[in-house]
Amino acid sequence: MWHGIGVILISTKKQFMPITTGLYFDCTNNMAEYEACAMGILVALESKVRVQEVYGDSALVINHLNQEWETQDKKLIPYFTYIKELSLQFDKITFHHVPCENNQLAGVLATLSSMFQIIRNDEIPPIKMESRDHPTYCHIVEEETDEKLWYYDIKHYLINREYLPRIS
Repeated sequence: MWHGIGVILISTKKQFMPITTGLYFDCTNNMAEYEACAMGILVALESKVRVQEVYGDSALVINHLNQEWETQDKKLIPYFTYIKELSLQFDKITFHHVPCENNQLAGVLATLSSMFQIIRNDEIPPIKMESRDHPTYCHIVEEETDEKLWYYDIKHYLINREYLPRIS
């Protein structure tokens, strides 16, 4: 059994970059939460981000990193130390707790990566996510703007008994 983790990096221009990874080693849920946090921080560093706000739904991880709670689990201490070292590379980094219900996309990404095994070092193309207000077929309908009434062609045929030149 493996764990899936997911993070979403959001740029200052509100562009979303979802990332998900499968963890194929024995780890606890709290270790997986630390892995997700570290993954997000590493991607931010690779992207040359200088000021970082980290939002996570693990109260334990966020409170450890804010040093409000002490890290006592021997499995978590290396994660804590590693993330604190990474944090020194930012001009400013802050950690904030958010409820799980406000972090649903990260949860979905974690579930997604835990549902199937990816061959090591294979990359899956990005998943495009969007929302639509209309059915897809509505996008192909174009309204004519010749300012004639909808029945103009019919009326012309009935009066003149001939098709308009553009009609075949």
